[in-house]
Amino acid sequence: MSIDIASRAYLGNPKLPTVFVYQLIDGQYQVQKFTGNDRIIPVTFPELQITVKQIVAASQIQKL
Repeated sequence: MSIDIASRAYLGNPKLPTVFVYQLIDGQYQVQKFTGNDRIIPVTFPELQITVKQIVAASQIQKL
């Protein structure tokens, strides 16, 4: 899983926080794009179900 900072061509206009998940299938990488409340369910860890909003919120600097 990666968080990309990219152009509007990839993220839309206005830009939205987006997570791209790459999976190697038959020697080629397939990509899935997730935004907002989309649930990301990894093939390796299907019990881990997380949204893009949760990832972005966890990455924000919190005041102590």
